[in-house]
Amino acid sequence: MFKRIAVFLSIMIISLACAAFAISAIDKKKQDELYRQVEIFSNALAIIQSDYVDEVKPKDLIYGALKGMASSLDPHTQFLDPESFNELKVETEGKFGGLGIEITIKDSLLTVITPIEDTPAWKAGVKAGDRIVKINNDLTRDMTLIEAVRKMRGKPGEAVQLTILREGEKKLLEIKIVRGIIKIKDIKEARILEDGIGYIRLSEFRESTPKDLNAVLEKLNKQGMSSLVFDLRNNPGGLLDVAVKVTERFVPKGKMVVYTKGRRSNQNLKFLSNEANPIMNLPMVVMINEGSASGSEIVAGCLRDYNRAILLGKKSFGKGSVQTVIPLGDGSALRLTTSKYFTPLGTEIHGKGITPDIVVEEELLARPEDQDSKTLENPQEIFNKMEKTELKKDGFDYKSDNQLIRAVDILKAIKIYGKERKDK
Repeated sequence: MFKRIAVFLSIMIISLACAAFAISAIDKKKQDELYRQVEIFSNALAIIQSDYVDEVKPKDLIYGALKGMASSLDPHTQFLDPESFNELKVETEGKFGGLGIEITIKDSLLTVITPIEDTPAWKAGVKAGDRIVKINNDLTRDMTLIEAVRKMRGKPGEAVQLTILREGEKKLLEIKIVRGIIKIKDIKEARILEDGIGYIRLSEFRESTPKDLNAVLEKLNKQGMSSLVFDLRNNPGGLLDVAVKVTERFVPKGKMVVYTKGRRSNQNLKFLSNEANPIMNLPMVVMINEGSASGSEIVAGCLRDYNRAILLGKKSFGKGSVQTVIPLGDGSALRLTTSKYFTPLGTEIHGKGITPDIVVEEELLARPEDQDSKTLENPQEIFNKMEKTELKKDGFDYKSDNQLIRAVDILKAIKIYGKERKDK
């Protein structure tokens, strides 16, 4: 038994030593420190193998150690066993059985980045910033993201009970959500609102997004679009290269869109606009909120740095790090944070977010025709009346969205100001 342990530990130490020599950035002093810590690890492993009350497989111990090591770095770095690695691959397909929630770990708590629009979680009232305390009575403290996703994802039609801690609420909220098939649609709305003001709501950055965006831009141009509201609220991000392609539609060719910085030179990347015919004469307002993360923060930060758009709404989430998935030999993988995003002018996104030029809190407004003496005394009656009328016609009523109304007013003001300057 001890001989087998000794052989296993020797192989592990030799492997770690080889890995250490392969990393040129580690000097001899750091190598010596690494070897000392490896010795402590190997001693602890040997004691557990020989003295723990139950016999434990070496693979289970190593997997447990790797998960703990990864979780000690940041919420986005994870060790993925083969099953978890396969589940990660499913996430990129854009269709799966689940609740429709983008989650992360923030301040050691499982936190909702944003509910995906028109999914079960969205319809049940889950909000960006909600802290998930329990999933089906299982406490989420010390639960990894992969474990949380596994508990929430499953067979469509089955219910999942979430216990939510929400800022401003005096008690925990119990929300029951029935799983559905999650189909993600990148462009949720594209239309002319009024006075030539176009509106595009982009919910996520997927492979088809650049093509879809070009199609709706062409459609709106034919309808007389003279300015644009680009709505990135509750957009959790997606593919980095797609976020770059979306941004370059509105900035000059050759301009930096975003850059990354890591510890190694090959992690320092610059992403430049390569669009031959960008749209440069279109006044824009970009809308963001606390559910806007990653790719949407890249777009918003770049367009503001070049004075290409006015940002309106609330401070974004602040998810600006790059994860590289590194497959390992037994079918497992390491999802490792290797660099961070920076806007063209050097603003770090990760952990800080993007603060809008104009901060506007979100609230539901009543349309003028709904404001009679009776309903003014009870705001809830206004919302109920709106639900039964305009919102039910096509699911979209921008005049009840105070942030969107402010964006429209800004573009109207820009148009009036430009006309006055032209007439002088």
